[in-house]
Amino acid sequence: MYDVVIIGSGPAGLSAAIYAKRAGLHAVTLEQSPMSGGQVLNTYEVDNYPGLPGINGFDLGMKFREHADKLGCEFKEAEVCGIKKLAENESSQTSEIQAASLKEKKAAGDEGFAIITDKGKIETKAVIAAMGATHAKLNIPGEEAFAGKGVSYCATCDGAFFRGGVTAVIGGGDVAVEDAIFLARSCEKVYLIHRRDELRAAAILQKEMMALPNVEILWNTVALEIEGEDRVQELVVKNVKTGKRERLRVDGVFVAVGIIPFSDAVREAADCDEKGYLIAGEDCVTSTPGIFAAGDVRKKKLRQIITAAADGANAVTSVLEYLT
Repeated sequence: MYDVVIIGSGPAGLSAAIYAKRAGLHAVTLEQSPMSGGQVLNTYEVDNYPGLPGINGFDLGMKFREHADKLGCEFKEAEVCGIKKLAENESSQTSEIQAASLKEKKAAGDEGFAIITDKGKIETKAVIAAMGATHAKLNIPGEEAFAGKGVSYCATCDGAFFRGGVTAVIGGGDVAVEDAIFLARSCEKVYLIHRRDELRAAAILQKEMMALPNVEILWNTVALEIEGEDRVQELVVKNVKTGKRERLRVDGVFVAVGIIPFSDAVREAADCDEKGYLIAGEDCVTSTPGIFAAGDVRKKKLRQIITAAADGANAVTSVLEYLT
């Protein structure tokens, strides 16, 4: 039985693996894909990770993994299907003494967990869920081709690259309006493109954005295609009421239509909010003793590489407290 199983090998999972190894825990990190790094691998350039300005996302992800490998962290490639608490008859412990010990642990709420994967079952005393999340996509032509080359899903991450330029934000919720406000501080012009005639964002955010002279809202409008050569140059949009199409000359397109957490495998094991994020504080402790949430899968305000890495460290600290 492992002391802790870490699910996911993005910045949160790799940070947890490093801290778990240094703490002397018997740990394994499960990764669904054959390459560690998570979303960061698809980031063209990272300019806000301390000490490594201008590094591309792939290289940063590889540095995280190299650090873990240097320490001798254990990794297994497997897809997690679910998590279950160990019952007495499900445990690999069979002797009377071991069964009695398990019974005592169960009474204390510490019976351990079975991680169900596509390659079998893994038993562990604790779990760090660090599966991450993904940004909801528009699924329009040009979106994938220009990802990291003018198409972004994080204004706070990439906004500085468009200083003095023209950008478009697609969405109508709090994140979209916050992105528009943020970009308006450094961009010459910002378009906010929303498919309806009213925004879903908080009224105070709407008021702040509408007071900005360099933000233009295109109501009842959807994005059809992103065009350019080496980078984004134009955004094709259509008014859903009139059918009129228009080409906007833009340097960047920020997509803010939602985030989807990869929490399906653990939703029955710990409490999630209505969007599927695992509910846990800065200590990464969830509603289920022994299960901890780290990184973008956790409900929190800011989802960045650095906050995910910090979660990995906090989660291991909480695991140590739980085990002792």
